[in-house]
Amino acid sequence: MKHSMQISESIGLGTILALSGGFMDAYSYIERGKVFANAQTGNMLLFGVNLSEGNYQTMLNYLFPVLAFALGIALADTVRTKEPNLLHWRQISVLTETLIAVSFFPTTLNLPANSLTSFACGIQVESFRKIHGQGIATTMCIGNLRSGTENLHHYLHTKERKFLDSSLLYYGIIICFIIGAVIGNAVVRILHEKAILGCSFLLFVAFLIMFIDREKELRENSVS
Repeated sequence: MKHSMQISESIGLGTILALSGGFMDAYSYIERGKVFANAQTGNMLLFGVNLSEGNYQTMLNYLFPVLAFALGIALADTVRTKEPNLLHWRQISVLTETLIAVSFFPTTLNLPANSLTSFACGIQVESFRKIHGQGIATTMCIGNLRSGTENLHHYLHTKERKFLDSSLLYYGIIICFIIGAVIGNAVVRILHEKAILGCSFLLFVAFLIMFIDREKELRENSVS
């Protein structure tokens, strides 16, 4: 599989973002009252269930993360349309994602903590849509599972290597997401609400990786 021309679509960056995606979901679910940071379908389901049962206070715990997730998408799209400056718009998105503030929220403030975490996830899902030209999400798995299985099915029928490569890429990102959840669970057991700092570290690494200008490197190599 050829390397992507854009560092924002590289496997390395996608791996780190998938790790952070799994980490955030594990953190919000385990430490912050069983609310999903990424899986907004689950939050909508639980919102509907609690609404139907008249648990109006509880239903807000699932409603506000969904709204924050949507707001994160809107903000990322706004940043994308602005004129470029010293930082690439995706670097600005990743910096906006950093969740250091959440680590200072006690468990009595799970609602704003989960909302901020879902806000960060919305930024990530809007800002990073592709890896090696393939439409891949780093914050959820259902679409990746569908595409990975579809490509594997095509490979079994055609024996074309490109389908196998695509399938392995999709499944690989799913595995990274799961590993991120495992790491998140382990860190939560040690640091509790401060565990989100581990995710902030991953996002900062992603920010630094994006300083690599692969297009510039290729241009310089072609000239030399």
